[in-house]
Amino acid sequence: MAEKEVQAESIYECLKCNLPMTPGKVTVSYMGSSFPVELLKCPGCGLVLITEDLALGKMLEVEKTLEDK
Repeated sequence: MAEKEVQAESIYECLKCNLPMTPGKVTVSYMGSSFPVELLKCPGCGLVLITEDLALGKMLEVEKTLEDK
């Protein structure tokens, strides 16, 4: 996973600022629950990148768990 994160860091660039996305702490919220996570974000404007793999993987799993409660 760490190798994949390093590759992602070197690939993604903010379309608004043209700056490379760097890992940073962000808070993700869903259905009243908030989770601090480290995701790629733009150091200029703060735009956060959520990859398709993350959205359809771990995030979907957490969403389903919260919805079942």
